[in-house]
Amino acid sequence: MRYLHTLALVSIIAALPAQRQQGQVADTENIKLFRVQSKLLTEHWGRPMHLEAGVVLPPDWSKEEKLPVCYSIHGFGGSHTSAWRSGPELVQKMSEGDYPRMIYVFLNARCPLGHHVFADSFNNGPVGSALVDELVPALESEYGAWGKPEGRFLTGHSSGGWSSLWVQVTHPDFFNGTWSTAPDSIDFRDFTGINVYEWDNAYTDPEGNAHMLMRRNGVFTTSFQEFTARELAQQAYGGQIASFDATFSPRGEDGRPMPMFDRETGKIDAEVAATWVRYDITQVVKRNWERLKQPLRGKIHVYMGTIDTFRLEGALYLFAEDMEKLGTDFDIIFVEGRDHGSLSRPHDDFWPSGMRDRIHREMLERFEATKK
Repeated sequence: MRYLHTLALVSIIAALPAQRQQGQVADTENIKLFRVQSKLLTEHWGRPMHLEAGVVLPPDWSKEEKLPVCYSIHGFGGSHTSAWRSGPELVQKMSEGDYPRMIYVFLNARCPLGHHVFADSFNNGPVGSALVDELVPALESEYGAWGKPEGRFLTGHSSGGWSSLWVQVTHPDFFNGTWSTAPDSIDFRDFTGINVYEWDNAYTDPEGNAHMLMRRNGVFTTSFQEFTARELAQQAYGGQIASFDATFSPRGEDGRPMPMFDRETGKIDAEVAATWVRYDITQVVKRNWERLKQPLRGKIHVYMGTIDTFRLEGALYLFAEDMEKLGTDFDIIFVEGRDHGSLSRPHDDFWPSGMRDRIHREMLERFEATKK
């Protein structure tokens, strides 16, 4: 396999149009836009590149307060502008006095090739390193956060769920825990139902049946091939499936991410698929368990519905099985009958006041228990 890493080919990808922003945002008393130029990404792309976040500050916030920070990563199609949608409710809840008083940061993972999930990659560049080495220190200095690992927490849904888990696993000492919800497939033996290592085709299973992807109320409605065709009809770059290639695949001779499967026939490129193992979270944890065992203790929480809309639960079942064999203390919850959208709704057993309420309260509890 031939990988090309020249600046010229990086520039080909950099020249692709950026994804459309989700409206203009303006600072309010408690919601601020934070933007910093990234030296790492500027070097990769060969042009000025910035990192962005929406920052929600508590009422009567003071820089001297040294609060913990919740870093939230959106799903595909989202952005940091969700801070302006979620922020007012968070501020109101904190003002009532019975909600975790933290700084809530909504990160931006949008990029020309889709959602970069803060994973360093050939195509998107060192976005994970830029988050940890550049954005977080600068943001915490600007807003007077606790500024040490015990005060940093991650959460995210869907692609943001994958991202938050990846960032915690790859920077185990830098963050104090992740609450990852309905993450994109974290084990590529079940990539939305496809075993990328063993199947020959992404559109049909080994028995020759059409591989189904989306379901509604537990009933399959859309095949993987139909979903992919719809994406290609809408945009050549930056779609959900294309985002996976941009993150997990090497760069080809044409300067573009190498597709894991042929979009016309569905045939899997076994050589490309084999490289995906670098981002297979199950395998990453297993290979590095002796090193990760202590720094990840008490830090991994993953929630998933049993009938996820994009059949993401299969990968988590595999992950959970292998993590149990390792003897981890990971908190993995499967919620019967919940899908991608309904997972967060109040549940009598798991989160009577809603999933986000539980997540934020557990973050603050862990901060109080571990801060030095």
